[in-house]
Amino acid sequence: MKLAKQWREETRGLSSINQMCMHPAYQQIIGMGEAVIPLLLREIANKSGRWFWALKSIAREDPVPFEFRGNTKEMTKAWLEWGRQRGYECY
Repeated sequence: MKLAKQWREETRGLSSINQMCMHPAYQQIIGMGEAVIPLLLREIANKSGRWFWALKSIAREDPVPFEFRGNTKEMTKAWLEWGRQRGYECY
């Protein structure tokens, strides 16, 4: 995905999640809506990027239990399970 590549390249040195998620390419990805959910799930499965905010914004829900927030591995598992339960093809 061209926008994801652009976002990764242009936010590489940032440490602020807010700045990363407010980047124009990230916002354009969110604007694509549900059609990009499989791509974002694949991104987190393969590269573990910072796509949780985008997924939460698009899906309008958050499957990550409170105790796992901040734990990338557990957050990834929760989102991938969420995707499987909803029939998203992301692998």
